[in-house]
Amino acid sequence: MLHETAPAAIDGGPDGRPPGGRMRLRVAMVTETYPPEVNGVAATAARVVEGLHAAGHVLQLVRPRPAGAAAQPSERERWQEVWTAGVPIPRYPELRMGLPARSELLRSWRASRPDVVHLVTEGPLGHSALRAALALGLPVVSDFRTNFHAYSGYYGLAWLRQPIVHYLRHFHNRTACTMVPTDSLRGQLALQGFRNLRVVARGVDTSLFDPRRRSHGLRATWGAGPNDLVAVSVGRLAAEKNLGLLLEAHETMRARDPSTRLVIVGDGPMRSELATRAPSAHFAGLQRGEALAAHYASADLLLFPSITETFGNVVPEAMASGLAVVAYDYAAARELLRHGDSGLLVPFDDAAAFRAAAGRLAGQLGWVRAMGNVARLGALGHDWRSVVARVEQVYAEALGFPAAAPVGTAAPGTGAAAAPSSLPAAGTPADPAPRPAVVTMR
Repeated sequence: MLHETAPAAIDGGPDGRPPGGRMRLRVAMVTETYPPEVNGVAATAARVVEGLHAAGHVLQLVRPRPAGAAAQPSERERWQEVWTAGVPIPRYPELRMGLPARSELLRSWRASRPDVVHLVTEGPLGHSALRAALALGLPVVSDFRTNFHAYSGYYGLAWLRQPIVHYLRHFHNRTACTMVPTDSLRGQLALQGFRNLRVVARGVDTSLFDPRRRSHGLRATWGAGPNDLVAVSVGRLAAEKNLGLLLEAHETMRARDPSTRLVIVGDGPMRSELATRAPSAHFAGLQRGEALAAHYASADLLLFPSITETFGNVVPEAMASGLAVVAYDYAAARELLRHGDSGLLVPFDDAAAFRAAAGRLAGQLGWVRAMGNVARLGALGHDWRSVVARVEQVYAEALGFPAAAPVGTAAPGTGAAAAPSSLPAAGTPADPAPRPAVVTMR
């Protein structure tokens, strides 16, 4: 059942185009996680959504109703939120999994047809959105954001790895293209039979994550003096993050320099176990926004032992904050770090090498901070505006435009299924713009 509030007006020039003359697209973004949920997928999806909205596109955000949310989301211009039914995810009660909503989405998209459907996640909601979009002949693009198949081994479900890969391949190969964050992941997925892969990197907010947010007062609460090396870990406290190795690496560092401190930022099912195993560590809990940025900037070194990342947002966030990084040589670390200049890279899943790299930096505060300065400079070139522009190019390609053309600047080709013969600007009589509204699906 759909409940809709009065719409807000849509602004724009006399031809319906946003400033600069670029075509305004109607984008339906479907995701099963979004802020205020705290995880890498939610954070990056929000950055893309906000960037597209700022660029003048009309956004429909489809997601499960947030836990404890008010009756309706707030209204915004050129913005519609659709809340669907969801259930808590086992072991992660603060996160919700969207339930299938194919019938509701068919009704919504028939009433107000999007130009492109962007599937962020591959769960039940994402799958039902794919089916609805294909039934209506809508262009669909997708993201590959989480290594669900890699997680299976951490929960006694290794036998599910191949069935999960099969499902993900079938899901993504039914879309016009799948966006992946690194070229190395593109190569890995191509070998597994994934088709139509496009590399779209991730950005970082270098104004939020900034060394100037360093707080000596915060360091004091960690028991760290000005000349003590502070290693930090940021992320979900869960088995797939390989946090046992984090504690081992810290012990290696403490054996060489007892003044080394470890700060663990985040929450999750392993928190109590980790606190028992590492009584000397400081557990800062979940941090957001400027508080999170201050925790990064007040440390010196990021220890990142995860081997299940598609990208690893914490790497560019730490770099932008002026931290050196110890990480495995894959995903974001491989793309962004320079070994010995901005951090230390070690062979993938080589625990001994990871411990040795961390131990090598114990008592080397000058070197660590020098690498952090270089890391900051390296992060400055990865802004979100360029990422959003690349997403727009992917949309253009899915709609049948030449891949390199700006959205709405050339006549579409014939390659995209059900691509419109033209893309009139939003608000023209031939194709009235959808009215931003608040919708709840029950």
